Amino acid sequence: MVIQDESKRRSFPKPEFTDAEAGAVDFPSSESRSYNYFTPKKKRATVYEDVTVDVQPDTDRYLSQGWIYAFQNGPGGYPLEWTKLESADWHRFRDPNEEWEKTIYHNNANVVRQIQQNLENAKKAGAYDGWSRGWTRFVERHLGAWMHVENGLGMHVFVAAQRSGPTNMINTAIAVNSAHKMRFAQDLALYNLDLSESIEDFDGSAHRSTWHSEPVWQPVREVVENLTAIEDWAEALFTTNVVFESLVGVLFRSHLVMQIAARNGDYVTPTLVGAGENDYERDLKYTRELFAMLVGDPEHSAANKRTLQEWVDKWAPRCCDAARELQPIWSQPQEKVITFNESWSAAVDGFRSLLTEFDLEEPKELAK
Repeated sequence: MVIQDESKRRSFPKPEFTDAEAGAVDFPSSESRSYNYFTPKKKRATVYEDVTVDVQPDTDRYLSQGWIYAFQNGPGGYPLEWTKLESADWHRFRDPNEEWEKTIYHNNANVVRQIQQNLENAKKAGAYDGWSRGWTRFVERHLGAWMHVENGLGMHVFVAAQRSGPTNMINTAIAVNSAHKMRFAQDLALYNLDLSESIEDFDGSAHRSTWHSEPVWQPVREVVENLTAIEDWAEALFTTNVVFESLVGVLFRSHLVMQIAARNGDYVTPTLVGAGENDYERDLKYTRELFAMLVGDPEHSAANKRTLQEWVDKWAPRCCDAARELQPIWSQPQEKVITFNESWSAAVDGFRSLLTEFDLEEPKELAK
């Protein structure tokens, strides 16, 4: 039998708890076996909230020692000064679409699968054979030009803005917005290639010269390029999704292409453009939620409304001018089932409805 030498017995210090260790502080649901460290919007936290809320650090909530990193000669982390708007609690925002990593891939995969099936069926059925030359020219030039709009907004407006928001909930919603735009631009580019193979005289490169030099598109191009230069992330988001999309994007996609395609023998293009419109409706939904929160803020409501009104007054005239310059393309399809004035009236009504939601005044340019 081995006898242990008591003089060589090891001793270990006993732990002493000072209430400074992790887990000592009480927090919501701390007594429950299933808990979270934030207050859910409803009674129970959703998966979206579990994987999104507070993933992004915040010095006002958890980083009591301040930012542990910073940009060279600049601010650290996610400074609130990156937008002129203010909020008593930026963390109140929840994306009504509840987008997170899984939903991004799932939803976009479904859209891509549906579009691919539609295009394959269209080729098998010879759906392009009935297109008139006028409608073919319209699609190759003007629908093709719109892919540059979608790509510019997705790549250079929303990609830039999605890094700058003060919470992960805001930045995730903007990132999904960016993915929608770039996927739709890709859909249009692949459609262009498909038509180049299916229609004998379809010019798959015409969209480039249209976008670069066609007079009717240059004001739109100018506005898009100016949108990409906005530094304030909230201004970029508001101006693009509320002002530009309402007065130019919806005008072209919904109140022109979607209205006249079928009357020109084209039942394929509306399925493609309709997917882009559905994306915008989802993106507008989170945009309305965010800015409604800001105009209703208990501390900064008045200041935020003044700022939003400044942005409307600055950008709405430019978008109105760009939209009106597109008027000649309404007369190019062979079957003209809707006038520019009818399309413009519908687009303006939608924009006015948004302004009413945010308690903002409409600019005088809408009445011209």
